[in-house]
Amino acid sequence: MVLLLPLLLGLLFGCGLILSGMTDPAKVLGFLDVAGAWDPSLGLVMAGAIGVAILPFQWIERRGRSLTGAPLLAPGKTRIDIALLLGSSIFGIGWGLSGFCPGPALVGLGAGYLPAVAFFLAMVTGMEAYDWLSEALERRRSGEVKSSL
Repeated sequence: MVLLLPLLLGLLFGCGLILSGMTDPAKVLGFLDVAGAWDPSLGLVMAGAIGVAILPFQWIERRGRSLTGAPLLAPGKTRIDIALLLGSSIFGIGWGLSGFCPGPALVGLGAGYLPAVAFFLAMVTGMEAYDWLSEALERRRSGEVKSSL
């Protein structure tokens, strides 16, 4: 039962992505093309999503736990730093090149859409590279330098 609610909410989210057109890379790229044939419709979808979600987010935050009783895991960092700016830039470049961000890519992956599969593989590779690099930098900082060759 604990996994049923996230499954149903994930399906609802996926259906919303499909209905809004966010799973269509051409529509997303049209939204990002502000200097050309700009399509503002996804901006309206995002504004609508924020409007619908803002009150439930505030309620859940005051409640201090999820609907399933799990504790909320707030981000540990609250300041803007170079890692945030670099990560956001890489995310934005990937979104602009592919027309996918992680949610719509997972919907496309589930549908077997080949460009979404390619994006998903690149995304997982990037996450693994980040983990490897972060661990290597942490080992270096702690004086635990190891050769990987």
